[in-house]
Amino acid sequence: MNKNPYVGSSLDDLLEEEGTLEEINLIAAKRVIAWQISKAMEEKKLNKAAMAKEMKTSRSSLDRLLDPNNSSVSLDTIARAARVVGKRIRLELVDAM
Repeated sequence: MNKNPYVGSSLDDLLEEEGTLEEINLIAAKRVIAWQISKAMEEKKLNKAAMAKEMKTSRSSLDRLLDPNNSSVSLDTIARAARVVGKRIRLELVDAM
């Protein structure tokens, strides 16, 4: 009986094999950050104009930050947004699989 070579493997294994795991993880992380900042803005009752003013940035820069598909946002922008909504960021490096 032939065993299927993919039975028992994980989605991460498949994405790693295709060479897309790192990119997918970065996209997922950006989407989570955008969602968390958006939710914190709602809790603080901040609209985009007020948030951008508090961050000392433009509304278009804030729109890029809140766009889950735009990954070209600097850590400084993320940190300023977090500070405005009373949060902080935490990054860590983990060992590759």
